[in-house]
Amino acid sequence: MSSKERVQPQLRCVLPFEAAASELCVLRKAVRTQLGLWGLSVVTDEVQLVASELAANVIKHVGEGAAATLVLEASGDRLRVELHDKSHVVPSRTQAACGAECGRGLHLLAGLAVDWGTVLTATGKAVWCELSLEPAPQCRRVQRAAAMLQQYRRTAVRSSAALEEAATDLIADVLHLLAAQGRDPDDFLDRAQMHFEAEAA
Repeated sequence: MSSKERVQPQLRCVLPFEAAASELCVLRKAVRTQLGLWGLSVVTDEVQLVASELAANVIKHVGEGAAATLVLEASGDRLRVELHDKSHVVPSRTQAACGAECGRGLHLLAGLAVDWGTVLTATGKAVWCELSLEPAPQCRRVQRAAAMLQQYRRTAVRSSAALEEAATDLIADVLHLLAAQGRDPDDFLDRAQMHFEAEAA
C-alpha cells in the first residue's frame, strides 16, 4: 500500500503547548502518539526532532513559558509541521549558514525537509516544514547505499586507506538501507560473514 493510499487528505492535529524545557518531552510524546494513530510512525523520529528544535527556538528567541502551537497536517505524500508563536520576528535563512549554536533549528529543517519557510500570521508567525512520507526514508546514508550498489564494480579505489574507508562506509550504508526496510542488520552481517568464510575457504 503506498503512502498516498495510507494517508487521508487533510489529517490535521493542533497541539497547543507552553514553550518550556520541561514541556518538550510531553510535546514529543504527543507527536509520537498522533503519528502512530495516523499510521505514520516511519517519520516519528524526524518529526520529534523538528518539533523539539523549533520549540527550543521559541524558548530561546521568544521566551521561556511563551504560548506556542504545533500543527501537524498529513496530505498526500507529505507531512506538514508548523510551529506557531506570538513573535513577529522572522528567522533569517542566512542563519542556517552560521555556527553550531546559531541557526541549529534552521540547519535541521534544511537537512530533513523537502521544503520549509516562515509566514507571518495575525498573531505572530509560523515556521513550517514539509517532510516526505514516501516509503524510502530521507536518510542520505540510505540513498547513498542504493546509489553505491548501482555503481558497484564500476569504480576502482586505488589506495589501501581509501579502499578501507570506502568499504566501511558502504557496509554502514547498506546496514542503514536494510534497517530502513525493516530488516535485521545483525542477521545480514551474520549471513554476509558466513558467505565470506565459505567463499574464502
